[in-house]
Amino acid sequence: MATRGGAVPFRSSDGLSTRQVGNSDEVQVRIVDPMHADLDDEITGLRSQVHKLRHVAQEINSEAKFQSDFMDQLQMTLIQVQASLKNNMRRLNSSIVQSGSNHVLHVVLFALFCLFLVYFWSKFSRH
Repeated sequence: MATRGGAVPFRSSDGLSTRQVGNSDEVQVRIVDPMHADLDDEITGLRSQVHKLRHVAQEINSEAKFQSDFMDQLQMTLIQVQASLKNNMRRLNSSIVQSGSNHVLHVVLFALFCLFLVYFWSKFSRH
């Protein structure tokens, strides 16, 4: 058995252990239960894993918020593109209708010009 200031720690069969703290004359007593010592290590390990899982969950939450914001922004861009496309289609349709009517007008004017040419040619060829 060791004395209070001795270098040899005392350990009983009940799980009591003593050790000297630093250079002082104080003795620290810790009760060690061999059956629950492994449980303490397991609890410490589980606590560490829970901390890691909490960190992963926070990262997943952050990524989910980023993806949600990105999707909202993408949806707004899509709505703007659809509105712009609809506006451009309306302009294109009116342009096609106008150019189509201009085309018909050109054909009619060409036909009238040809008729006048034929009329004047026939009039001058009789003389």
